[in-house]
Amino acid sequence: MKTLITGAAGFIGYHLTRRLLAEGHDIVGIDSLNDYYDVRLKYARLAELGIHATSLTYGTSYRSENTSAFQFRTLRLEDRTALEELFSAESFDQIIHLAAQAGVRYSLKNPYAYIDSNVCGFVNLLECGRRHPLRHFLYASSSSVYGGNTKVPFSEEDDVNKPVSLYAATKRSDELIAQVYAQCYGMPLSGLRFFTVYGPWGRPDMAPILFSRAILAGEPIKVFNYGHMERDFTYIDDIIESVVRLIECIPSGPVPAEIYNIGEGKPISLMEFIHTLELELGRTATLDMQPMQPGNVSRTWADTTKLQQTIHFQPHISLKEGIHRFAQWYLSDQNPLHA
Repeated sequence: MKTLITGAAGFIGYHLTRRLLAEGHDIVGIDSLNDYYDVRLKYARLAELGIHATSLTYGTSYRSENTSAFQFRTLRLEDRTALEELFSAESFDQIIHLAAQAGVRYSLKNPYAYIDSNVCGFVNLLECGRRHPLRHFLYASSSSVYGGNTKVPFSEEDDVNKPVSLYAATKRSDELIAQVYAQCYGMPLSGLRFFTVYGPWGRPDMAPILFSRAILAGEPIKVFNYGHMERDFTYIDDIIESVVRLIECIPSGPVPAEIYNIGEGKPISLMEFIHTLELELGRTATLDMQPMQPGNVSRTWADTTKLQQTIHFQPHISLKEGIHRFAQWYLSDQNPLHA
């Protein structure tokens, strides 16, 4: 099958592209390569996929040196003309939409970037999918849509209409817009509510890399809500296995739209996470205790019953094993950010 993966130079997009290429998929990857975080990491991920360059011409298609089954182009989701040209030139069987302007706190400072990319860009993709029919359209949502819900674990059936950040609001907006396209046009859409994803090649604005860099440099790490936080940390390989299995679970019925939680289903305290990282790095962290930040929540916890029933798989890689694999990568020559 020919698959369009948006955000192919991103954390999840890179891992998914590598997995699907290994399984014989023909993949076109797109990414805006914006500078929200260090672009060296994005170019290094692309190099692992066979696209070797330090700069890429916008809109130009580049073929992987590793395989003829992967091509990549820099493209913004807001660029409707370029998207339509792409869909007219290619015949996609499915879309896995992972591109987005990321970051919870950053969304409070740069709202337009989130509306343009996460909402307008999503609608642009849906319109292309409507004009060029697809077997399946999977898109990344987020556990942030649960906002400050206190009922745990979070279920797909819970109320998700009280987001606490603009980022969360854009992801919830995408879910509602997807529902409309499924109902009006019969487009099969699956929303993937990812819970805190971590692992090798992760984002440098997330805790594993932020904390590792500071701990190894002897600098303090900021611990929000004075350490009283829990996250459903989910290792990247479990995320990818879940997504790959869901590709074949195409929604049907009068309104072919589904939502899935993808998490380990086990909240881990922030202090346990830090301690596990300290053990792997062989260093003790200096803690700078901070109050809760705007847009943050104290706990996330996925109810994965629906996921298990649908794909017969439960994310299971333990925090200890996941942090071990992450630390091995972080300390290796593969990490382009490692000093």
